[in-house]
Amino acid sequence: MSGINFAAYSTLSGVKPAEQAKSPIKPESDGNAVSDGFSAFKQSMEAAEQTAMQTAVSGADPHAMVEALANAELVLDAAVTIRDKVVEAYQELLRMPV
Repeated sequence: MSGINFAAYSTLSGVKPAEQAKSPIKPESDGNAVSDGFSAFKQSMEAAEQTAMQTAVSGADPHAMVEALANAELVLDAAVTIRDKVVEAYQELLRMPV
């Protein structure tokens, strides 16, 4: 599973609280972390789909297919967890007294 690449996790794990306090956040790319995460999610899903199709059609390496599908499953689980946290935060905001 050396091919695991989910930009949101790498972005979050790269920033330490001490570094955050010292300097303002400077994006490394033109987009923001959310759009980078979405594009990484899309790329991972497309790669898994392409690998599965190649394995089914041409009998390519089944190990590569299993690895790509495991990576896609990991990315999907992370996306679902992030979505659940966002929904939970929104619900907490709705419960706040005005």
